[in-house]
Amino acid sequence: MSVTEISPSIPPSTTPLRPALIPADGLYEGRRLLRRTPDGWQERPYELFEVVPQAATIGAEVRGIDLARPLSDALREELNRALLEWKVLFFRGQHLTSESQRAFARNWGELETNPLLERGDSDEVVRFDKSASSTPSFENVWHTDVTFRERPAMGAVLQLRDVPPFGGDTMWADMAAAYDNLPREVRVRIDDAVAEHDFLPGFRRFYGPERLARWQDAFPPVTHPVVRRHPETGRRMLFVNTSFTTRIVGLERAESDRLLRLLFQQAHVPEFQVRFRWQAGDVAFWDNRATQHYAVADYGDARRVAERVAIAGDRPY
Repeated sequence: MSVTEISPSIPPSTTPLRPALIPADGLYEGRRLLRRTPDGWQERPYELFEVVPQAATIGAEVRGIDLARPLSDALREELNRALLEWKVLFFRGQHLTSESQRAFARNWGELETNPLLERGDSDEVVRFDKSASSTPSFENVWHTDVTFRERPAMGAVLQLRDVPPFGGDTMWADMAAAYDNLPREVRVRIDDAVAEHDFLPGFRRFYGPERLARWQDAFPPVTHPVVRRHPETGRRMLFVNTSFTTRIVGLERAESDRLLRLLFQQAHVPEFQVRFRWQAGDVAFWDNRATQHYAVADYGDARRVAERVAIAGDRPY
């Protein structure tokens, strides 16, 4: 007996569909547009190392490079192309000294300092030493680093020195894909919009007012485009984040809050993400202009030690 013979017949209905609405401005199922590179981008094979993709549009492991060795011009150029194409690069088992980590990052420009975070062995190194007795984490939220600065970091080089027995992954989201998949009417609305960014919201949940007051004059609120263009690829990318974006200029507070909530959600789409499981000595190098990231704080009372070197960036446009 065929399937069609045992399937019940469903007569056509004359009853109109009942109302069934879910709240507006959510994330909905369906096909996602997953473009890894801009239209017209000329992809070429990598000749100096192997690239192993980790997700559809973002994240690749690079094999065959010792980051402790100086980079030739050709190697630096090819790594930069890989960074533009994959947004975050992973290097296993490097075990860099702090000096070597800084030297590698300097291939992309001047290093940035951040007095708001714990210092490593130099002003350019930020140390995240997380355990049961440490300050609660401010990394486990989707964010782009230091957008409260006029010139947010171009990128960052992070190394895990002490890895918990489980958990402690880091996730990155492709904010070009996040922009591409917004409804057209939302993209039209935000393409020329400007938003305010401030360091206080991201830090006041963990630091007291006396500590924050010392820095509020050094870090006044700044404005950036809601949609920035990548200075090297020209691609449009969503450039607001939960930690530091406080309002969209020119909108009433309620309207601004509603629109920002919709935009913040876009980093949460799994199709736009890559997740990296660390081993001690691994290094991640990401394009801070094109991504958000999230350090997953799921390792209980275990210790997790990471050191980050950030590369100074340009003014978003």
